[in-house]
Amino acid sequence: QVQLVESGGGLVQAGGSLSLSCAASGRTFSWYGMGWFRQAPGKEREFVTAISWDGTSTYYSDSVKGRFTISRDNAKNTLYLQMSKLRPEDTAVYYCARSRTGAANRHDYEYGYWGQGTQVTVSS
Repeated sequence: QVQLVESGGGLVQAGGSLSLSCAASGRTFSWYGMGWFRQAPGKEREFVTAISWDGTSTYYSDSVKGRFTISRDNAKNTLYLQMSKLRPEDTAVYYCARSRTGAANRHDYEYGYWGQGTQVTVSS
């Protein structure tokens, strides 16, 4: 059974930075693409960013491009999300997820395992 545990969420002022981590259990982390999604109150879950199994391909939603950076350390079974220039509209619960393939997929149905989420709140 795969477990994904996010950490690093919190409260930050607009314009600030925050880093999220996602620790994965198991020995197959390096085989799969990984992604970050988020869900704000009253809104549907949305794609944020994804990375391929080897880190060579990444995708970002237009709303975070240029401000967020996804990375991974396969030796540590850990996925990261570096967020900068945060805006109040970035406030959401952030989820990491493991893709069903090694690609950097952008649709939630392409992901088979999800973490429990970590809250990010950006104050204005």
